[in-house]
Amino acid sequence: MSSKAWQQPYVNIFKHVKVEEWRRSTKEGDVAALTDKTLKSAVYRIRGCIPASNYILLPKTGTQTLGLTGRYFYLLFRPAPSKHFVVHVDVASEESQVVRVSFSNLFKEFKSTATWLQFPFLCGAAKGSVYESTARTARHGERRDRPDRTRLVGPAPASVRWTCLVLDLRYILSVYLNRHYSHLKSIRLCASMSVKNVFTSDILFDPGLSFTEAKQAGVSLQGACPMPREMCFPVPKGEDWHDLYDYIRFPSTGAKMPHDSFQRGRTSPAGSGTCRKSPVPELCRSVDLSKPVRDRISVIEQMTTPKPRPRHRAPLMTTRVPELGLPSSDAVVSDLRKSQKVQADFRTSEEEGAAKTPVASDGSVHVFARREHNSAAQDGDGETEEVVSTTVSRPLSLPSKKASKLRKLQPDPILKLKRIFGFGGRTTKCAVWTKAGDVVYPCHAVIVAMNVASGQQRFFIGHTDKVSALAFNGSSAVLASAQAGTLGVVRLWNYSRGDCVAVFKTPARSLSSLSFSRSGGVLCGVGKDKHGKTMVVVWNTQRATKGGEVAVLAKAHSDVDVHTMKIAFFDDTRMVSCGRDNIRLWRVRGGMLRSCPVNLGEYHTLDFTDVAFEEGYSADRDPEDRTLFASSGSGHILEIDYKTVAIKNVRRLLPAPQTRHQRRDKQTLSTAPGIAVNSISISSAFCATGSEDGYLRLWPLDFSAVFLEAEHEGPVTLVSISSDGLGVLAATATGNLGYLDVGTRQYSTLMRSHTDTVLGFSVDGVHRHITTASRDGTVRVWDLDSMQQLYDFVSEDTPDTPCSVAFHPSGQVFSCGSSSGTVRVFNIADSTLLAEHKQHRGEVIGVTFSPDGECMYSACSSGTLCLYNSSQEDHRILRVLGNVVARGSERGPDALSVSSDSRSLAFVGPSEYTVMVMDARSLDELLRVDVSILDAESTSLESAVRACFPPVSTGHLLVSTSANKILWLSAQTGRLLREVSKVHTQQCSSMSVSEDGRFLLTAGHKAVKVWDYSMRLDVNAQVFIGHSQPIQQVAFTPDQLGVVSVGDAIYYWDFLAHQQESASERSSPSLTSSPPAFKPGERVERRRRSAAIGRFGRSFSDARRSEAERTDTPTRSAPAGSRELDVSMLARCDGTPRKAAPLPSSSPPCLDAGSSHSPDHEALDTLSLCEDTEDTELDTPPPPAGGSFLRVTDMVAKDDQRTRTNGLRTATAVPHPGDEQRDRSPVRPDAYRHFTPRFKMFSQAQCAAAPPAGQEGLLLKAVIGYNGNGRGNMVWNPDTGLFAYSCGCVVVVEDLHTGSQQHWLGHTEEISSLAVSNDAQTLASASAGRGGSQSRICIWDVRDAARKNTMSYHKGEVQAIAFSRDDLLFVSVGDYTDLRVALWSTGTYQLLSSIAVPEALHDVGFSPTSAGHMTCVGSAGATFCFLQSRGQNVELKVHRVPVPEQVGEVELTALCYSTESILYTGTNRGHVCAWECATTRCFMSWEADEGEIGVLLCRGNRLMTGSNTRRIRLWAVTAVRDFQLGGHTPRSSQDRSVSVLMEQEMTLDGTVASAAFDAAMDIGIVGTTAGTLWYINWVENSSIRLISGHRGRVSSVVFSPSEKHFATCGEDGSVRVWSAPSNELVVQFQVLNQSCTCICWSALLSPDRGDQRVAAGYSDGTLRVFRIATSEMELKLQPHQVTVTAVQCSAEGQVLLSGGKDGLVAVSSPLTGMTVRVITDHKGAPLSTIQCVTKKHKEFGLEGSEMWLAASADRRVSVWVSDWTQDRCELLDWLTFPAHCSHEEPGSLPPSLGAFCPCDPGVVLYTGYGAEMELSFYSLSKKQFTRKIALSHWATCLSLSPRSRLVAVGSNERLLKLIKTTDGKFQDFPTHSDAVQVCQFSPSGRFLFTSAYNEIFLWEVKGL
Repeated sequence: MSSKAWQQPYVNIFKHVKVEEWRRSTKEGDVAALTDKTLKSAVYRIRGCIPASNYILLPKTGTQTLGLTGRYFYLLFRPAPSKHFVVHVDVASEESQVVRVSFSNLFKEFKSTATWLQFPFLCGAAKGSVYESTARTARHGERRDRPDRTRLVGPAPASVRWTCLVLDLRYILSVYLNRHYSHLKSIRLCASMSVKNVFTSDILFDPGLSFTEAKQAGVSLQGACPMPREMCFPVPKGEDWHDLYDYIRFPSTGAKMPHDSFQRGRTSPAGSGTCRKSPVPELCRSVDLSKPVRDRISVIEQMTTPKPRPRHRAPLMTTRVPELGLPSSDAVVSDLRKSQKVQADFRTSEEEGAAKTPVASDGSVHVFARREHNSAAQDGDGETEEVVSTTVSRPLSLPSKKASKLRKLQPDPILKLKRIFGFGGRTTKCAVWTKAGDVVYPCHAVIVAMNVASGQQRFFIGHTDKVSALAFNGSSAVLASAQAGTLGVVRLWNYSRGDCVAVFKTPARSLSSLSFSRSGGVLCGVGKDKHGKTMVVVWNTQRATKGGEVAVLAKAHSDVDVHTMKIAFFDDTRMVSCGRDNIRLWRVRGGMLRSCPVNLGEYHTLDFTDVAFEEGYSADRDPEDRTLFASSGSGHILEIDYKTVAIKNVRRLLPAPQTRHQRRDKQTLSTAPGIAVNSISISSAFCATGSEDGYLRLWPLDFSAVFLEAEHEGPVTLVSISSDGLGVLAATATGNLGYLDVGTRQYSTLMRSHTDTVLGFSVDGVHRHITTASRDGTVRVWDLDSMQQLYDFVSEDTPDTPCSVAFHPSGQVFSCGSSSGTVRVFNIADSTLLAEHKQHRGEVIGVTFSPDGECMYSACSSGTLCLYNSSQEDHRILRVLGNVVARGSERGPDALSVSSDSRSLAFVGPSEYTVMVMDARSLDELLRVDVSILDAESTSLESAVRACFPPVSTGHLLVSTSANKILWLSAQTGRLLREVSKVHTQQCSSMSVSEDGRFLLTAGHKAVKVWDYSMRLDVNAQVFIGHSQPIQQVAFTPDQLGVVSVGDAIYYWDFLAHQQESASERSSPSLTSSPPAFKPGERVERRRRSAAIGRFGRSFSDARRSEAERTDTPTRSAPAGSRELDVSMLARCDGTPRKAAPLPSSSPPCLDAGSSHSPDHEALDTLSLCEDTEDTELDTPPPPAGGSFLRVTDMVAKDDQRTRTNGLRTATAVPHPGDEQRDRSPVRPDAYRHFTPRFKMFSQAQCAAAPPAGQEGLLLKAVIGYNGNGRGNMVWNPDTGLFAYSCGCVVVVEDLHTGSQQHWLGHTEEISSLAVSNDAQTLASASAGRGGSQSRICIWDVRDAARKNTMSYHKGEVQAIAFSRDDLLFVSVGDYTDLRVALWSTGTYQLLSSIAVPEALHDVGFSPTSAGHMTCVGSAGATFCFLQSRGQNVELKVHRVPVPEQVGEVELTALCYSTESILYTGTNRGHVCAWECATTRCFMSWEADEGEIGVLLCRGNRLMTGSNTRRIRLWAVTAVRDFQLGGHTPRSSQDRSVSVLMEQEMTLDGTVASAAFDAAMDIGIVGTTAGTLWYINWVENSSIRLISGHRGRVSSVVFSPSEKHFATCGEDGSVRVWSAPSNELVVQFQVLNQSCTCICWSALLSPDRGDQRVAAGYSDGTLRVFRIATSEMELKLQPHQVTVTAVQCSAEGQVLLSGGKDGLVAVSSPLTGMTVRVITDHKGAPLSTIQCVTKKHKEFGLEGSEMWLAASADRRVSVWVSDWTQDRCELLDWLTFPAHCSHEEPGSLPPSLGAFCPCDPGVVLYTGYGAEMELSFYSLSKKQFTRKIALSHWATCLSLSPRSRLVAVGSNERLLKLIKTTDGKFQDFPTHSDAVQVCQFSPSGRFLFTSAYNEIFLWEVKGL
């Protein structure tokens, strides 16, 4: 320590070596000392054309050393303009290795060797120069498109500035060479440059921070320290350091700065993310500004001016930090050895609706053990080995006593994975032999071990992404596997046991190659780091199998390309690699990984694909005396002497393909050019090669001729010779895997696979075949038992992708529907095409046969349904119906479901909200159920996803919905019987029910679930994972003994429930006296075949039975003749009572409605409705004989009344703690502080076609408005300047200096609250989930403006969120529907603990003096929470304290802490209570307001209150602390001895919803429910609007013709005019007690054309004209007696046209105010659109200068030609559009919208409610429709771009759709949180306005 003490705090190297004397330093060439004018100090100038001949060397000779140990190297220099320079820094490592670190603007790219690192230097330029703008543009493009960075490297610009360069030497050596920094040895500064000085230090200095500023700001010296005087550059007063000089730090703290070059970044030295500015304000230029702009500038100056920070802060007292304990390695290994087989790794049990809490649903606690990653860069004094893993591969399960008492689905597990059809996924270059002759290969995320002889498979499951590499050790005892993706993970497996013994992260992102040493002690991997550079890592795995850890032996970065790397079998420390242009030999020695290239000579340009060592062992040979074989893409094979590293021989193999008769001859090396060799494998006797032409070839070791070959369908990507040399494994790029038996010369295919996602399947139960359709364009037929592919069907049409397949129930026939709409029927027996139908216009989303085999059905994405006669060979079409199936392709491949009696067909349609049941023979409608209205209390609409028929005996119809539910409906009446929520984490994509009706099978995302169909158990489901991609379809096999699921591959599972029952039946003496003797393994297979034959043998006879005969067969789930119970008033399965069940709509006729009801079946048996419902017998009268739906409606009404008297009840599961509070309907607290979302009629569209990143046709440019409905949804940090608020579902981050905005999109619902961490680097936003699902909390990185995590826990809204004082914890509180508090860790954002509370909570906050204490306030008083960590568990200890009686019966609504451990709470009666945190007692209260206090803030001795009286008040609370120390009893406001004084008061425009103030409580921002954000200055007692918006719904938005202004109006009665592009409010016109419904920019005749006006229509029938220049109302007209619904100024401005709610169109003069004409043609229907255009109309035979149209709600459009100067107005055309009869109110139907096409005013565009959802183009000249474009939703607003052929359409489903009218191309933008009611292009077409409720979005139009 004494030798290093003199080097603190820094070392001036020039002074240390006395450079001016040149005794301990050397100068060479043109080196001179001079005085620099900028620095006004002496500097050294180094000039010369050759840098190596002109330099300064420190110290004098290379044998000397500086011996400086400072971590940071500072160089103060200025590159010579238009010249190059070079700097060499020699550093020594603790391993006694000298490494040279060089940087120069001569270097074009980064290069590295074991002893030299070369970095390119990117010179900066003066601020505002052309070079700086060019460099900034280039860097921006580099981040997006990754161009060549060399264009930025070159001579320094003419305006280059003095630079302070800081190098972190410890980091550079650790990251790039894996070495530990010791000291600085020498420095060489080469021409051309000027140098002031060189320093070293262990402290990071900030050049922009002076000692005075640091002292005033209170910056800790442990972070950024001010620059010492010797290192400072002069800064004139009032200037900023960073505006005059450059600061470059390597590595940069900016996340987006490249790590392979030195260049100026945007971050401050301390890494805080912002550069510190001087506190001296800059002088402003004198300019003329409007008042709003002046107000905003003054606000910004006051808010951004730094204030002196208080010197004394409250200490942060952390009594105990919660930790998750890690089990020891020995305990983990012991647990792993006692664990189950590998199938248990991917099977879990889950309670219905259970939350994702740390406590598992089976009653056990899962603890994930993970070791943090420690690199040498973090700890320079650490060991040389780097611990990167633990041996834990799965969570440890701690048994629970409660779990054993739960009734679970049995057997457990009920599924067992038996076979996987598939190979590859990430790569097809990965398959290995075992010593025993088995083959191990990956299938996406699963590793499969196959016995070659029997075909039996074993599975290794644990990876979460596709497997990219495999490797065995020499004995095949340990298997290593790596997975692809950004999370580089390697797993080590015990192959014999099949369990994972170690899992660890890798420094590389994705490993492409793995190699195990023969001993198994060393593992080598090759991949890419996060910068895309090649990385080689070597691990020590000796202790892995014994419970030890895996450590990094060495790692290295390389610029060369590496395809393959292998460890030498004779030496664990030696490796060899090959790649493009290189073959390298590697060796690990002394913790270093070094490489040596092979001199390739003339072959240095080849692409080498694989390497292999010569096999065999000889006692008289040196182990290194080996030959290395390398294959190449040109056909060359190089033989390299490993010992001498020299090429011995070069051969060229594999001549080009020849004719068939020539190919029979043996090939030699002397023919024709070669082709690519992809893989090579060497044995002691021969060599195997796999090539691009699809051939596997075997050669002798001298490669004289081919002696055996096998041809494949695609390029051979892998060859591998078995250890005994008798088998050669081969893999192809087409997904085939096989092997060649060398002895018998026979080739066997082990596995074939689809090369893309499997979309659908169908199983032939008779022949045990399965057919699959894939996105790779093929349909394949497989044998279900042998896994062999039998047939392959490929369409001749390239883009024609098969989408859905179905087997005929008895014949060898299957049908296939494709993306082109074609339906084909194939005969497998003779491989012929039986029929081909092209009735569909869209993608086929479902084909199916009826169980009796007589009918076939198909449906497409355009809504068409077809019925075929499948009893005939040509499958003749019987009927085609259009627009009956819901549009869209997301419901494929099983969009259709046929009942087991072949009498009914069910599907989702005609809209996404309805399910339709049709007669299967005639396609007549039987039933229609609207699922969107079944949930009476839901605030959003649910759409149907799938419909499925269980066995007909149940009488049910299952429907899965977009809200992640499954509904049990009556198949006869459509009444809701039961529902299950939260079926999967995502939507249920497929369903299937067992034939006995006992089990339900569902698929969602990547999981398969098996459910108890009756839902009577405590744990009704079991979950099975294994797929790496979303599952497309799942179903039981016809014999009910298996389950098939498809997605990334084909998974075949054994269904164990029926197998166990089969075994018990066979052992029963009552069934048979002498059971047949089966061979082992044959029992199940024979039963499968007999069961299948029996089932289909019965199907034809059953189809001819009468209905009464079929219903006589009893089943376990429902006795014969049973019908559904009336459940309209039964409680739902989540415990909420249903008040009234809506009736399903249906068509009047019902075919054979009474034929299925036998008179013998009058009594109704009981039916289970929910999980624990007791059987109850009800006396229900029999249904009427002539049952029509009118009569059913009458019956439902009577049943509803009867159910009210019976009072049936249901019991529900308890998935979350605290759900017992939900047994009664929740009641919203009487407190405005409690967040309540706006009611929304429609939910967000589920099927939005979001544009690809970077190809968006619209870019969100600005958001206008603030969501005043939120609570605490605005944050401002005065230290960093962070200012963020929410508007709808968008987080807006605004720069107060420039007014620019960032928009963070991650929510789908209205954001309720925001919270920012104390360091202002993390922002949290909370909202409800999509469609009523779990809430959504997004965590944002402020620096990167990126979302880094998303959490979901609460079932309702999130009421409040907060960070702890040390930012280690995060808390969220649910609203009154979800009475829970959740505590999260900010390190992993995993749930630590949660508690249930008895009453609603309103606010939450952490103590500023203790990290483990927080408080919640609500209806029941104050809840004090204390965090306790007990081993692996984190608990919240709760202490609830009621409000003192002296205060009265109140609710606590808000809270805040003071720095003196005092808690202030506000009440709904206006009181403020003061609490002592230590004793949790309320010692004081006073009446602070007359209304409810919703916002409290405390800064020092000042307290601010905000209430619903619109007032904010500032209080002096100095006496509160004195009163607390006095220990008096609680005092009230009447106690005059308490000196709590109100200093100031302000009244705002609405209830206070959010607030943020600086540390002194002088300035701040306050948000109100009026949608306004106010700047508050208590010192000046002033308030200024920062952000303002409409309080209610926005009715219209229009641009001025010049686009310098735009105007908005809303239901709040205001008309607001804004300036563009600053979006500042210029003027506001307010009309009280009226709603402004429409607006237009008036081009009135005036001498001054720039004097613009706005005309607005109101709900009282008036028109008002406002003049912008004078801010006055110029004219008021009353042309209507009802609400004005549309207004438009004529093209020349002579008249105003307005439409009313009564359908009258008034023509008014803006000069006289008189109504000159009334048009009554639309009378009776409200006008929705009026538009005027300028056009001569002689072609129509009419005189006029302009044309206008009017559209009304009755779907009529009138087009007029007018000349207002001549008082002429004539009707040109009248359009009427048909529509279905609707019983809805006219106001609830979609509006009728019409517009002229800007490119051709003679064409009218119309959309509205009608027969189809579409855009119709009507030509006025041709008198006909010329084009129609289909829509996915009804349009609510419409606008056409004047510049391009684009149309913007808004919908109630919150969707903005941009459509190109020429080809129908479109993009969807689901950005709004409510229905899109307004969309309007600007006159130039460059911008687009959209509005939903009160949120206004401005888009920049990029085009499609």
